[in-house]
Amino acid sequence: MKRSLSVLCLAALVSTLAQAQTLRWASQGDAQTMDPYSQNELLTNAMNGQVYETLVNRGKGMVLEPVLATEWQQTSPTQWRFKLRPNVKFHDGSAFSADDVVFSIQRAKEASSDIGVYANALGTPKKVDTLTVEFSLVNVNPIFLQHLSLLPIMSKTWAEKNKATKPIDFKNKEEGYASFHASGTGPFMLVSRQPDVKTVYKRNTAWWGKFDGNVQEVVYTPIKSDATRVAALISGEVDFILDPSPQDLPRLRNTSGVKVIDGPENRLVFIGMDQLRDELLYSSVKGKNPFKDVRVRKALYQAIDIETIKTKLMRGQAVPTGGITPSPLGAYNDAEIEKRLPYDLEAAKKLMAEAGYPQGFEVTLDCPNNRYINDEEICQTLASMWARLNVKIRVNAMPRSAYFPKVQKYDTSLYMLGWGGAITDAETTLTPVLRGRGEAGVGSWNFGGAKDAQLEELAAASSKEADPKKREQLIKSALKRHNELVLNIPLHRQVIPWAARANVEAIHRPDNWLEWRWVTLK
Repeated sequence: MKRSLSVLCLAALVSTLAQAQTLRWASQGDAQTMDPYSQNELLTNAMNGQVYETLVNRGKGMVLEPVLATEWQQTSPTQWRFKLRPNVKFHDGSAFSADDVVFSIQRAKEASSDIGVYANALGTPKKVDTLTVEFSLVNVNPIFLQHLSLLPIMSKTWAEKNKATKPIDFKNKEEGYASFHASGTGPFMLVSRQPDVKTVYKRNTAWWGKFDGNVQEVVYTPIKSDATRVAALISGEVDFILDPSPQDLPRLRNTSGVKVIDGPENRLVFIGMDQLRDELLYSSVKGKNPFKDVRVRKALYQAIDIETIKTKLMRGQAVPTGGITPSPLGAYNDAEIEKRLPYDLEAAKKLMAEAGYPQGFEVTLDCPNNRYINDEEICQTLASMWARLNVKIRVNAMPRSAYFPKVQKYDTSLYMLGWGGAITDAETTLTPVLRGRGEAGVGSWNFGGAKDAQLEELAAASSKEADPKKREQLIKSALKRHNELVLNIPLHRQVIPWAARANVEAIHRPDNWLEWRWVTLK
C-alpha cells in the first residue's frame, strides 16, 4: 500500500513538473509565417528567432555578443572576416557551415524577401573555409554588426530539399513549405503550426548554448480580445501575455497570482500618407492629392490632441514625441528633433483653408486591429479629432495578416505603422522607412512613397560615413528635414508592460522580445 502511494505521489510530481515546464503564452495576433525572411514584423521575428539564430545577437543587456560566430575582425574599412562556431547542428541534423551563411545572405537578398534592406547592407559574403566567412562591401557600413544581427541563418541543405531556396512572397499571399515548417540551429524546435490557432515548440536538447530557464515546451495561442486574453491569464489558462491592454493594468497589478513586468519599448507609432500618386486611391478628392501639400499634412498633425490619446486611451502607457525614430537617439539626442508640433486646432483649420480645403475631404485610414496597443482605437480617435477639420475618415481596420500585405503593395492612402526593434541607430529608420523607394530594399517600408532630394542625400551619406561626428550631423540634419516637411505624423512611443502568472520569471526586453530560454516557471 505504501509502495502504491509512493508511486502515485511520484507520478503526480512528474506530471506537475512536466506541466510547469510548458510555457503557455498569448498575444492579440499571430506570427505571419515561419519563413524568417518573408515578413519583417515583431511577433513573427520573435517567434522565428527562437528557432533560427544569427551570427551575432543581443544578450540580456542588449549588447551584441557571439552566437553562430565566435570571433570577427574588420580587416579593412570594407572587409569583415568571421570565424564560425564549430560542431553546431541544424534541427534536421545537418551540420552548420560557411555554405549556410553564404546561402542565407543570398536568399535574404531575393526580391520576395522583406529583410533585403539589411542583407544588401552586408555586401557580398564568401566562403573562405568550412568555418570562415568573409564579407566584402562596396561602401563602409558603420552599423555592419547591427545589420548582421538581423539576418537569421538557414540550412542550405534543408532549403534545397524542401524547395524553399527563395523567401515566401507573403505580400502576394504565396505559401510554401517554409510557411509552416522550420529547421534552425536555435534553442527551440518547431513541432506544429496551425495559423491563428496554435503553434507548438519543444526544447532543442542538442542546442550548443546554455539554457538559463527551465522551459521544455512552448504553446502559443493568439487571443484577439483584450478581455478574453486577460481572463485566460487570471484563470491560469495561459502563463504569460505579451500585450495586456492599458485599461487592464491596474486590475492585473492588484490580482493575486498575477504580476506585471514593466518596461519601455523601442517602437514608434506614426501615421503615413500617400505622397506619391497624383490622385489618392481612397479619397473624395479627384484630380489631385491633398497629401502632397505640406499644409494639409501639418494641419492633420496639429489637429491631434496627443495628450488625450496618452491619458484617456493609453492610460499613460505611451510617450508622445515629435521624433520619427523608435527611441531617442542616445548621445545623438536632440530636443529640437523630439519636440512635437503643438496641438492647435485653429491653426490647423487655417492651414486647411490656405491649402484649398476649408470644407475638408473624405479619405480612408488603413489600420491593423491586432498589432499595436489600442491600434484600432487610436485610429477611431484620430478620425474624431480630424472630423473637427471637416476631414471625414473611414477607418478600415483589419487583422495584421490582411493589413501588412495590403500596405506592402502600397494599396493605401493613409495608414498607421509602428517601427522599432532592438537596434536604436537611426539608420534602420532612415533607409527603409524615410527614404524614397529604390533598389536593394531602400524605402521598402515607405508605403506612402514620400521622397525629398535633400533628405535622400543626407540619409545616403550617413549610411556610409565612418566618422562618428560627421555621421551624427548628417543623421540629425536628415531627421530635422523630415520633421520640417512633415513627411509622416509621429504619435508616440509605446510602453509595453508584460503580464504573467506569479510563478513566471522573464526578462523584459525593449524590443518586446520574449526569450523562452531565459524563462523559468517555478
